[in-house]
Amino acid sequence: MFFYGKILARKPGANYPKPSLKRSLRAQMLLFMAARMVLATTIRMVYPFLTYFGRGLGLDLIAISQALTIRSVSGVFGPFIALVGDSRGRKTGMALGLSLFVMGVAFMTFRSSYPIFIVMLAMTLLGNFVYVPSMQAYLGDRVSYQRRGRVVGIVEFGWAFGFILGVPLVGFLIARFGWQAPFPFMTVAGLLVLATLIVLLPKDQKSSGDAVLIWDYLRKVFSFRPAVACIILGVVIALANEMVNVVFGVWMEEDFGVKIAALSVTAMVIGFSELGAEALVSGFSDRIGKVRSVRIGLVCSVLAALALPWLGSNLPGALLGLVGIYITFEFTIVSSIPLISEILPDARATLLAVYIAALSLGRSMGDLLAPRLYLFGKMLEGLPTILTVAIISAVLNLSALIVLKVVESRGLR
Repeated sequence: MFFYGKILARKPGANYPKPSLKRSLRAQMLLFMAARMVLATTIRMVYPFLTYFGRGLGLDLIAISQALTIRSVSGVFGPFIALVGDSRGRKTGMALGLSLFVMGVAFMTFRSSYPIFIVMLAMTLLGNFVYVPSMQAYLGDRVSYQRRGRVVGIVEFGWAFGFILGVPLVGFLIARFGWQAPFPFMTVAGLLVLATLIVLLPKDQKSSGDAVLIWDYLRKVFSFRPAVACIILGVVIALANEMVNVVFGVWMEEDFGVKIAALSVTAMVIGFSELGAEALVSGFSDRIGKVRSVRIGLVCSVLAALALPWLGSNLPGALLGLVGIYITFEFTIVSSIPLISEILPDARATLLAVYIAALSLGRSMGDLLAPRLYLFGKMLEGLPTILTVAIISAVLNLSALIVLKVVESRGLR
């Protein structure tokens, strides 16, 4: 199905797996995709059903968005936990991340309240931010840089499947059994994925040298200019996307009267657009270069944000505009992962963890600003309510193009 002979092509002296591992890598990629979908579903279900969770907890838009802000801020601490992927091994890092996720949704399963909801949001995001860098570093250890874009793009299908399959299922559960219904289901799904990972992945190899302190890895990251530029890039592009993420469900409900079933369809449309973006990354980023792919994604993100208010005068146009927003962002972010995985190979998992924490920091800023900008836009008579959010998103993506020049100085293509 996939071109593993090419994907696992070796460089002289590189520590890539033997050909006998091709079949096991295929199974591992399917597992990683499934885990990504479970994590993505829980993280992303909040956005389209924001008002339903808010009403269940007795909260308004500003209050429920503050819970999202706390969630995103918690992700900033991810690198300090995710460093286990460099210091203790990739499998240990992935298992720890999934364990945090399971504990988070289990808390909400047994007791539903606003404080527990915040704990659940924080633990599931932290779990994702610990799992993903270790998983991506695991692939980076085994797949050559020239073919890494294809593999990362395939595994990231799980992120899109979270919207295509997971969020509609959540919508069905909420409509049938109430807003608390998704949490037991996600607890069981998380346990199944964790158990499969423990059985399927080989044991971590013990380090042959002295233990490296956490701060040594972080010092490597923050003393290298292209790595710092990667961190800034992550903050900016995540902030730009979160501006739309937070308010699109509210916007669709208020402006077009879209209800829970239609919101599930909207999530599927977004998911298919992201799936298309990941397929494009898998097919083209290795050919045209990761840096060029990120640049193309950012330029298209600017255009998509500027088009959103104009397209959003009716429901079909709004859906088309959201497709543009999500397909361009997903193309950008997935193209950036294989690029960043090669910026600092000696601290690969650490840089990936810090990059993902930077995405979380950007999202926390978006969670705080987007509802206020959206409410401000509603007060501008005669103008689209989404206008202010879209303009700020476009400006941020434009500024990310400048930061990308510094990342490019690393000399990778």
